[in-house]
Amino acid sequence: MTNLHYYVLAALLAFAFALRVPGLIRHWRDPFVRAVSLLLPLASAVFFFAAPPTISRVNELTGMANLSAPVVYGIVTALSAALVNLMITWRGGPEERRRAATRWCIGVYGAVIVALFTLFALGDSPEERLLDFDTHYANAPYIREMIVLYIAGHALSTLTLAVLCWRWAREVPGLLRIGLVLIVAGSFLSLTWDACKLLAVAARWTGHDWDGISTTVAPTVASLATLTQAIGLVLPSVSQSLAIRWHRWSQYRRLRPLWLTMRAVTPYGAVGIPWWSSLSIRHLRRTILIRDGLRLLHSSLERDTSPCAQATTTSIPDPLKPESARHVSMVLAALAGLPRSPHGHAGSSVESVLEGDDEGLVMLSDAIGVLMVHDDHAPLRFHRGPARPAGRPRGLHPDRPSVRPVGVDGD
Repeated sequence: MTNLHYYVLAALLAFAFALRVPGLIRHWRDPFVRAVSLLLPLASAVFFFAAPPTISRVNELTGMANLSAPVVYGIVTALSAALVNLMITWRGGPEERRRAATRWCIGVYGAVIVALFTLFALGDSPEERLLDFDTHYANAPYIREMIVLYIAGHALSTLTLAVLCWRWAREVPGLLRIGLVLIVAGSFLSLTWDACKLLAVAARWTGHDWDGISTTVAPTVASLATLTQAIGLVLPSVSQSLAIRWHRWSQYRRLRPLWLTMRAVTPYGAVGIPWWSSLSIRHLRRTILIRDGLRLLHSSLERDTSPCAQATTTSIPDPLKPESARHVSMVLAALAGLPRSPHGHAGSSVESVLEGDDEGLVMLSDAIGVLMVHDDHAPLRFHRGPARPAGRPRGLHPDRPSVRPVGVDGD
C-alpha cells in the first residue's frame, strides 16, 4: 500500500465523521451516537499516524527514534476498544449492565495502552524503522513483549466483535443482518492482519525473514478490513434513513386524492410553496391542508356518514355552497367505505381521522382515489379542477376571495 492510500483512507473516514458532527451535537446524550462518532476519528487516526511520512515526522518532532510505534499501537488498541463498546451499545439491554460492560472495556484496554508505553520506555529501539519496526525489533527485550501485546489485544477485540455480531445476525432480518455479516467478514480480515503480523514476527524468532507479509500483505488486508467494517456499520443506519424517507414519500403520494379534495375547500388551497422545499415540508403542508379542510367540513360530515348522505347537501354550511357539495359527498362515501374499527364501530368518522395519525388520512385518501377512478359522480376532471374563465389567473377559486399563489401552484 502506497503512502497516498493511507491518507486517502484517513480522509474518507474523517469526512464521514464530519458528516456526523451535526447529529453528534444534537444527540450527544445518545450512547450509540457517541460510540459511532468516537469510532470514525480513531479509525482515521490509525491510517494517518501509520503512514510512513507521518511516522517520520512524529519521530522527528519528539526527538525519539521510534515513538510513533507505541502511538500507533495505542490508537489501534483504542480503536479495538471502541469497536467492542459500539457492539455493546448497539446490542442494547439493561442500562446498568451496558454501562458495566463499557467500564470493563475501557478499563482493560486502557491498561493495555499504559502497558504498551511502559514496555516501550523499558526497551531499546535506537534505529528508526518506518515500515518494519515489528519484525526488526522482534527479538528486542520489552519491545518484543510490546509487539505481541498489541497484536493480541487487537485480535481479542476483533474476535469478540465477530462473535457478538454473528450471534446477533442470527436473530435479526434484513439489512441489519447484512450489515452485521459484513462486520463479521471485516473482522475475519482483521484477524488475517493479526495473523500476518504474528507470522512475520514469529519468523524472526526462528531466524527466518518473512518481513514482506508484515510490510506488504498486512497493510492491504487492514484497509480492506476497515472498508468492509465501515460499510457494515453504515448500512443499517443508511437503510433505516432510506426506509423512513420512502415511507414518508409513499404517504405523501397516497395523500394526493384527499389533498385535491380539500384543496377546493380550504381558503388557501391554491397557495403554493417554493419548488425547493424539502419532502418533510411538503408532507407537513399537505397534511395540514387536509386536516384544515376536514375541520371546515366537520359539521356536515358528522351529521350522517351513511351512503344515502352522499346526495344530501342541505346540511352543508352556506359559505361552502355549492362548490363543496360534491367534495362532502366524496368524503362521506369514502368514510362509509372504510373498514370497521377493531371495537366494532361502523366505519370511521372525521373525529377519529383527525385525532389519529397520518395513516387514517392515508386510508381515507385511498378510498377517495378509488371513487375518483370508478364513480361516475366523481369524474377524473376533478383532478384538473373546475374550468376557469379566460384570463383568470391559475389557482384562484371563483367562490373564494382572491389569493395570489406564492411560489409554485401546489405542493
